[in-house]
Amino acid sequence: MEGHSIISSDLLGSYAADAAREVEGVSGLVESPLHRHRGVRVTEEEGIVTVELHLAVAWGTDVPAVGSAVQERVRAYLARMADVTPQAVDVVVDEIGPPPA
Repeated sequence: MEGHSIISSDLLGSYAADAAREVEGVSGLVESPLHRHRGVRVTEEEGIVTVELHLAVAWGTDVPAVGSAVQERVRAYLARMADVTPQAVDVVVDEIGPPPA
């Protein structure tokens, strides 16, 4: 008998959030009461996992480069920690920090 394990969407979301915060230029995750997520939404349908991250980035950040770096870091982190390869990692930049004083 072969065993199966199921990893909750909440745990995958926590891993994705940790990975995103490690990327230089990311200053945090942006929560949305409208969509009831804490900056990360993980969906799984018929074995297909998708991740959506809502980020705040620092002023002067190369947003496309940070978005790509977050996508790569999240994919690698989920593969290493949970043996999950998301079909999509969508990055939404909701906030850009203020310019330095």
